[in-house]
Amino acid sequence: MSGAQTVGAARQRIHGIAHRTPVHTCAAIDREAGARVFLKCESLQRVGAFKFRGACNAVLSLSQEERARGVITHSSGNHAQGLALAARLAGVAATIVMPHDAPEVKRAATLGYGARIVPCDARDREAVCAAEMERTGAVLIHPYDDDRIIAGAGTATAELLDEVGDLDALFVPVGGGGLSSGACLAAEERGAPVAIVGVEPEGGDDARRSLETGRIVTLDTVPATIADGLRTRSIGERNLVILGRRMAAVLAVSDDEIRAALRLLVERAKLVVEPSGAAALAGLLSGRHALPAGARVGVVVSGGNVDPAAMSRLLG
Repeated sequence: MSGAQTVGAARQRIHGIAHRTPVHTCAAIDREAGARVFLKCESLQRVGAFKFRGACNAVLSLSQEERARGVITHSSGNHAQGLALAARLAGVAATIVMPHDAPEVKRAATLGYGARIVPCDARDREAVCAAEMERTGAVLIHPYDDDRIIAGAGTATAELLDEVGDLDALFVPVGGGGLSSGACLAAEERGAPVAIVGVEPEGGDDARRSLETGRIVTLDTVPATIADGLRTRSIGERNLVILGRRMAAVLAVSDDEIRAALRLLVERAKLVVEPSGAAALAGLLSGRHALPAGARVGVVVSGGNVDPAAMSRLLG
């Protein structure tokens, strides 16, 4: 990765544009986890998700010629919103290829930020995006397999470590791998000994399988999970390289475990969180790890874009 796309450079690039999100603690979560837990609240980031960090870094890294061509991506929601807002702030046109089943709250926000949406079936979004790129000449800002996105996502971990100091472990959700590989990159740049633990939904364990085999494993179908932000069929090539050298483990959690973590975050930490944003805490609470009692643990609460009616159904 070039020096221009380090996490440190990304922090300087997006400073004053992306929020420095708060770190919350909650005694009830500490008791449940048997650890000292630090919640990095990316649910309070602009657009309601960490995705704005990478999108902002990517757009600000474009040349003038690239800005004139506009940007394009495929996303079910949070990256779509992040890129739409980052593009609007920079005066760049944005096109988003979005699956038909993307949450309406995310679709509406993406339109509200001024992007053009091209709808498609979930498993066709890469092909539709490629066709639109060919037709329009727009510059692809991939949701996760992009050095600019990875470095930008890593700024969340860098901020967390700056604020709370050394951690025994950091739990992050894994979809395409942008946030998790960014966390690994931030730890590498800092020389921090923290163990990075990825968490993905059951039925969507492509990251674990990819790390075990050393090659990209692509799922046959889009994972069926309430965590819509983690419904990717594979991680990216760049992400696999970084995760392969730094990721300590990848855990799989059930939808019921995600719901339980979501309820805890809402009722006890008083945070509005989407299911994907609760996945990392679900991994910690699952106990499927080797952390000692009382460990200092970071948890990235990656997003909070959830429709109130959907939240009511999720909490039952």
